[in-house]
Amino acid sequence: MINLMQGDCLERMKEIPDGSVDLTITSPPYDNLRSYNGNNEQWGEHVWKDVIVDLHRVTTDGGVVVWVVNDATIKGSETGTSFKQALWAIECGFNLHDTMIWHKISPFQHSNRYIPSFEYMFIFSKGKVKNANIIKDRKNKWGGTKVHGTERQFDGNTKKLSKTQKSKVVKDFGSRYNVWEISPVKNKSGLTHPANFPEQLAQDHIISWSNESATILDPFMGSGTTGVAAKNLNRDFIGIELDESYFNIAKERINE
Repeated sequence: MINLMQGDCLERMKEIPDGSVDLTITSPPYDNLRSYNGNNEQWGEHVWKDVIVDLHRVTTDGGVVVWVVNDATIKGSETGTSFKQALWAIECGFNLHDTMIWHKISPFQHSNRYIPSFEYMFIFSKGKVKNANIIKDRKNKWGGTKVHGTERQFDGNTKKLSKTQKSKVVKDFGSRYNVWEISPVKNKSGLTHPANFPEQLAQDHIISWSNESATILDPFMGSGTTGVAAKNLNRDFIGIELDESYFNIAKERINE
């Protein structure tokens, strides 16, 4: 089931029943770091606070919200809005399950500070996470060898491993770290949204936090990347987009 809605997400989310969304993957407008066809003036704390409140309402028990966000720098200082959003989500009843990092491989240069190369991916959960399909594609240096080394204790001391522990073999691949290195998207002809995130990012979060036939939501759908990934992975999708031109791009991409 694909349900695409054009309009204000605060209004259109009212149409979504309580506790019906398994996973939200979204990237809100980032402190006006990009121009969204003149719609920037409609964004601010008065919007994101209400959005997070309603996300808590529509999220099923054990469901997850992936909130991809960054801060603007104004008068020499980062705004810290991303942290405010995370703390507000906790106030609204979410757990901050994880603070992940999207490490962009091709960041932009700045003249008076170190190169900014990441964005936050806050993982909010409504209670204990129901589905955690942790991706295990990190190659272990000691894969195929016997477990070795020592074990750190609570008081800081170390002790030797037991015979049972030392009899185990290190697996070839282990769980990923919570820093994901994924190249940013270069805009293509016809894909005119100013802040597309990579389909791999959406895909890997969908795999991580949901199972097939789950319902995925993106209340700031943009050009529809989350919807494309959800459809390819046999999930239901609800997408909301305020701007009509971006909505039409998303609709065409997802329908294709």
